[in-house]
Amino acid sequence: MDSGRQHAVVALAFLWLSVYAHAENLVVTCGSTLKLQHVLTKARLHSHQVAYSRGSQQQSVTGYPDGDDGNSLWLVQGLADEPCTPGAPMKKGTRMRLLHVATRKWLHSHLYQSPLSNSQEVSAFGSDTQSDGGDVWTLEWDGKGKIWKQNTKVRFKHVDTGVYLFSHDAKYGNPIAGQFEVAGIPQKNKNTEWMAAEGVYMPKSSEKGAGDDDKEEL
Repeated sequence: MDSGRQHAVVALAFLWLSVYAHAENLVVTCGSTLKLQHVLTKARLHSHQVAYSRGSQQQSVTGYPDGDDGNSLWLVQGLADEPCTPGAPMKKGTRMRLLHVATRKWLHSHLYQSPLSNSQEVSAFGSDTQSDGGDVWTLEWDGKGKIWKQNTKVRFKHVDTGVYLFSHDAKYGNPIAGQFEVAGIPQKNKNTEWMAAEGVYMPKSSEKGAGDDDKEEL
């Protein structure tokens, strides 16, 4: 299947499945393509072909206030040398990566200052075949549940530097006016909470034990 047809199939699947995205408490699995909503601002984690004007000058990552935008879709993946099984539920403590679907770059962080709050910069970097340790995040949340579901308020802790993926109500001017800053901060708080929103949730695999934790309280 050529790339144009692949994108069309993904788009149609997204339109069909996103209608049901909030109909039930779906499980987030490896290979799911979804949007991540910042709990406090309600913005979606977003990227686009706009580079930071300073710092790393890599592709910028923001919080987008309108949920209806394809540039807010991310593909849930495992590590380059330790891929996850498609359809396997994502568990608390898992090390993972997020691939920006439109530009094929990984959610990334490193020791540069972010533009607005002078926190740690978060960017989109690399490609399908280029990835490094700065793309790896640990999936965390409070509570007893062991698998990531839609109603779980999750945090993403950057493995290399220990910061948490963060957003707040500080907004950029042109050329990305109205979009919220996304950065990394060393302490977890209400501004580091995210939830799975619209997307294509890959059905759970039938591997042994894949659904064992599904019955646990979150």
